[in-house]
Amino acid sequence: MMKEVIVYQVDSFTKEKFKGNPAGVVLNAENLTTEEMQLIARELNNSETAFVFSPKENNEFDYHIRYFTPTTEVPICGHATIGALYAKAIEDQLDSCTIRINTQVGVLPIDIIRNDNDYQITMTQGNFSVSPVFEQSITQNIVQALGLQIEDLDERCPVQIASTGHSKVMIGIKSRTVLNQLTPNFDHLTHISTEIGCNGYFVFTFDSDDHNVLTYGRMFAPAIGILEDPVTGNANGPLGGYLIQNKIIEVSNGNFEFIGRQGETINRIGQMKVEVSVINEIPETIRITGNAVCVFRTIMHV
Repeated sequence: MMKEVIVYQVDSFTKEKFKGNPAGVVLNAENLTTEEMQLIARELNNSETAFVFSPKENNEFDYHIRYFTPTTEVPICGHATIGALYAKAIEDQLDSCTIRINTQVGVLPIDIIRNDNDYQITMTQGNFSVSPVFEQSITQNIVQALGLQIEDLDERCPVQIASTGHSKVMIGIKSRTVLNQLTPNFDHLTHISTEIGCNGYFVFTFDSDDHNVLTYGRMFAPAIGILEDPVTGNANGPLGGYLIQNKIIEVSNGNFEFIGRQGETINRIGQMKVEVSVINEIPETIRITGNAVCVFRTIMHV
């Protein structure tokens, strides 16, 4: 029997259509198989598509969400979460509220803020962690695969993995010009991903000409079919924790907030606010806030 699903295309971290990061969203995914979800994600061909399920008699969360790239399932995705809750808010004409979503990294609270007839979404991310700094040989391989030189690196920023559920390698560099001119070797990056157990490489810089924007970044994940992701919640969020953990930004107690901007090189520029609560100089809770805009809503028959 043919299945009918509601499909949105949402551009996250922007209010301008065809900018930011496009996400597919399927709002009534209850009857889809894993194979069907993977095929839909491949057909929509966004970096991620979110599939939203209503829970069956479960009081611990409001919705269950699964995330697929065109080639594989991933545990969590920032921009697709923003897109999914934005689409849900539009579809159901929600008022401001907090929605609990169940993901592979746990149950996360998502705040929906209604402004007139539009919405802004704040996502509380999963637990923050960092891995040990890479050995020099691995750092050299990553730098070379990205098309960088060792002297391009920002000496304050160790090359290491940071995560709030879907890990990224953090690579801080000095120059935004160098950032925008990167031409990575994607085959080489894919090979390194197998070696280090991390599929994303987030290259960022403090070289900003806007006093409201702390960082500009680019994110590459060829091992999961994403050559370049336009604006990445699961990179900018853990970047906030990374900056605190490595004392690049000094905050003893309280909150650290900044704007991260991404997507400039591929003409899909967008940005998000990152908030890190800090206790005893340790990052505790990381939240990202973003705008979104609906590009289309349609019915798909599967």
